[in-house]
Amino acid sequence: MPCARSLMAAGLPLRAGSRGLYMRGTRHGYSRRAARVASTPSEAKFLNRGIKEVVRSICCGNMGKMSSNPDEPKSRARTDFLLNNEAEVQMFWDENKVFEADPGNKPPSPGEKFFGNFPYPYMNGLLHLGHAFSLSKLEFGAAYHRLHGSNVLLPFAFHRTGMPIKASADKLAREIQQYGYPPVFPAAEDCSAAVDAIEADQADVVAPNKFKGKKSKATAKAGAYKYQWEIMKSFGLDDEEIARFQDPYHWLTYFPPLAKEVLKKFGLGCDRRRSFITTDMNPYYDAFVKWQMRKLKKLGKVVKDMRYTIYSPLDGQPCADHDRATGEGVQPQEYILIKMEVISPFPPKLKALEGRKVYLAAATLRPETMYGETNCWVLPDGMYGAFEINDTDVFILTARSALNLAYQHLSRVPEKPTCLCELSGNDLIGLPLKSPLAFNETIYALPMLTVLTDKDKSAEKVCHDLKIKSQNDKEKLAEAKRMTYLKGFTDGTMVVGEFSGKKVQEAKPLIKSKLLEEGTAVLYSEPEMKVMSRSGDECVVALTDQWYITYGEAEWRQKAVRCLDCMNTFSTETRNVAHLLQNGNMYGKEISSVRPEEMTDEVWDFVFCDGPALKSDLPAALLDKMKQEFEYWYPFDIRVSGKDLIQNHLTFCIYNHTALLPEHHWPLGFRCNGHLMLNSEKMSESTGNFLTLEDAIKKYSSDATRFALADAGDGMDDANFVTEIANSAVMKLTKEISWMEEVTAAESKLRAGPPTTFADRVFANEMNIAIKEAEKNYNAFMFKDALKFGFRVLQLARDEYRLSCGAAGMNRDLLWRFMDVQTRLITPICPHYAEHVWQKIMKKEGIVIKAGWPDADTPDPTLRIANKYLQDSIVSMRKLLQEQESGSKKPKKGAAPAPPSKEKKMSIGLIYVNEHYCGWEEQCLRVLQSKFDSQSRSFAPDQEIAEALKGCTIGQEMNLKQVQQLCMPFIKKKKDEAREVGPQALDLKLPFSEMDVLRENLEPIKRQLGLEQVEVLPASDEAARAKAGEHASLLEKKTTITR
Repeated sequence: MPCARSLMAAGLPLRAGSRGLYMRGTRHGYSRRAARVASTPSEAKFLNRGIKEVVRSICCGNMGKMSSNPDEPKSRARTDFLLNNEAEVQMFWDENKVFEADPGNKPPSPGEKFFGNFPYPYMNGLLHLGHAFSLSKLEFGAAYHRLHGSNVLLPFAFHRTGMPIKASADKLAREIQQYGYPPVFPAAEDCSAAVDAIEADQADVVAPNKFKGKKSKATAKAGAYKYQWEIMKSFGLDDEEIARFQDPYHWLTYFPPLAKEVLKKFGLGCDRRRSFITTDMNPYYDAFVKWQMRKLKKLGKVVKDMRYTIYSPLDGQPCADHDRATGEGVQPQEYILIKMEVISPFPPKLKALEGRKVYLAAATLRPETMYGETNCWVLPDGMYGAFEINDTDVFILTARSALNLAYQHLSRVPEKPTCLCELSGNDLIGLPLKSPLAFNETIYALPMLTVLTDKDKSAEKVCHDLKIKSQNDKEKLAEAKRMTYLKGFTDGTMVVGEFSGKKVQEAKPLIKSKLLEEGTAVLYSEPEMKVMSRSGDECVVALTDQWYITYGEAEWRQKAVRCLDCMNTFSTETRNVAHLLQNGNMYGKEISSVRPEEMTDEVWDFVFCDGPALKSDLPAALLDKMKQEFEYWYPFDIRVSGKDLIQNHLTFCIYNHTALLPEHHWPLGFRCNGHLMLNSEKMSESTGNFLTLEDAIKKYSSDATRFALADAGDGMDDANFVTEIANSAVMKLTKEISWMEEVTAAESKLRAGPPTTFADRVFANEMNIAIKEAEKNYNAFMFKDALKFGFRVLQLARDEYRLSCGAAGMNRDLLWRFMDVQTRLITPICPHYAEHVWQKIMKKEGIVIKAGWPDADTPDPTLRIANKYLQDSIVSMRKLLQEQESGSKKPKKGAAPAPPSKEKKMSIGLIYVNEHYCGWEEQCLRVLQSKFDSQSRSFAPDQEIAEALKGCTIGQEMNLKQVQQLCMPFIKKKKDEAREVGPQALDLKLPFSEMDVLRENLEPIKRQLGLEQVEVLPASDEAARAKAGEHASLLEKKTTITR
């Protein structure tokens, strides 16, 4: 081999600067526990089956022989291994009843218990990833508190109340009646018009104070048109089974058990004894709801009143938000219907109406503008009708409006409009009219081709005409408001009529009352936008006499606001004695010591509301047990839900709690999340971009699914489940298991004794920081960052440690500490994997999900800065070495590249260190020192810092843009360091000795640079500089090594 060239005395001068990275620390000398004897048969089975035996049986070899491509479909060995492990772990948990939560004998101390709950999902189908995403927030949080030592209660139930199931059952029955059994449906294109109509009607619906993505939730629910039979087919049901779903009660018995089973596969840590379903099918739940309603009524919170409400004629009842296929959030819009009397003689088309009072009825939001009415516009091709309102009056209007009027007590036949004759707009042109407020005694119906008989399109037309694309088009939106005469209403003054001189806002209600009292107008309401019920009919607005809960009433609202002020956010529900009543059966059908009829209002008051002692047929011990159970767990600590429930379910929850329960039982917290996308696109069954929870588990395993859900995001914006992340999680988890097996098998080859090296200290420090950061993020329910610090950061730290140790080897105690810490930190997210590592590889005692949070020493930010400095220095040195060995230089622009010089292989390196900042860096630091508040660890605004730099030498030598390009990256870095470690980060000398760090790490530097000898020298020492010989000129170059 050719001999490597030596620099001899001159050596290789490499300049090191003074900036750094933060690493984190932990305790030294962590001892591994001895293996223990299995305490139960299931535990023995779980422990005895070695991981390598399982892996070999699945893979016909070890994990290292599996495909390394996370998207490789040919081998499911890794996924199958995880699935088999999950099944074993879940059996082990069940037999040890690890999720059953019982109260203590006295009130809990702070932090002793954690009670979280979740709005139970509606059971009209299979659970999907959207359900799992919201639920995972509660599951991860509860698992963290369980790991931390809290007594954790996570109950779970299944929602069956409301119209969706009944509507689906009726729809299925109609399809069978119309298309046969099994049904034969028309071609798909016949249904496209229905979808287009749905999307058009919902395109611009944005109710105030609502969250909105690219499409409304209603549109998302609509998707492409699907028959109910096809939806049931997508669940994998055969024809005979589907036919049974014509009975609404069959839904109640079919889907909840499936959901309960898939949640078990998911690893949900819930107390299944407490599961229940809603509706009167569960008599205990029915008694609980009746108690609530009776108590609210007794408190005056439930009243009967005539009100306008969205109504489904087909269902014969009001259509609430969750009973709608489209139009969620849409409310009734009130109008004044102006009666413009047709002046006789009537034209031929209206001759049959002679002797009746006939009116053209026009709806308006602005009755005060009728003074200046000059004519009435009609659409020539529009379809109208003459509808009987009562024995004398006939209104000419559209059939759609007549139907709404019929449900508002404005039809001779209630709820059934009577059309005396059909008319077109052409039939109405030229009709003389008498309008109640118009100064012109007679006005006429005139044609206008742009009249919209469907008022839903008017806002859309203005937006289209002005090319308004979003709420960001502020100027165009302002013009739209002006076009719809908003300014006249807000700023105008009446100049005519009996209310002349009054502000328009003051006159409007007075004019409205005048018209109604005189009988020249009527009140009229219709939906703000089209609403379709789940039964498939278009909803109207009906004036109904029904019961209402008086949410928003002033005194009640004050209590609700007081509750909200003390919460982290919203929350709901009062359900935690169900297992004592139902005897573990979610339908409440098992033989129990309590009969439903024995759960009287007095019993509920005693249990929930600190009610007085009562005489009851129930045993006193059982009553006390129920009360003690409730008193221990309540108030709940957090409720997790999607953001779409804020305006209804969650708001009502606060009201109900403040009305029904004493203040010390009011909710403590609530956390909302956005909806879930799949691979950056809306989840939709119609497009195929959809995953049920069970399919996700089969495809990726439970732990990999949970891993990707944690990674999906935590804010109120829509999150994103990435299948590539789930696939890579399978690889990461199984490879980590293989690595741990290799480490434990080679234990004798690891470096023994206490951790002593710089790399040891850095690795320990990194574990300390990971523990602290993961704890902070778990507490904040920020699971993406908890996963980052609890797994990814630790993986990087381990890999860097392995590289830094080289031939000396890694420290055995630190590796066992690493495996312990990483396993605990990822337990809330990947509990099956963690249980496997804990018991089978590490041979630990107990169950990992209750093992306790790992201890951590105080992190050392200075050590982390020092390690960042070291790693950045090595990278910069490697780059400089390559440049000196190759002798390559960039050619000037337009010049031919210089021929490559003969390679010079270096073997000796001289590293010169200047431990003080100087030049422009010193000037930046002095400015930052003057602009830093050490008490709050905050800086003056960037503009103020930039102004200060202008007064420095560098600011006078360069223009502002040059100064920003040179200085701002350095300033940002030093500001971040100062916020973390304090004012010492702004010193002109780093908070550690650069010389000591480099000298302590000569071996890894030599190994990573491929040098035989390395020496660290002070740049200020002339004798040391002389060693550079002919290469001394390199010391004057402004090399940049990040400090």
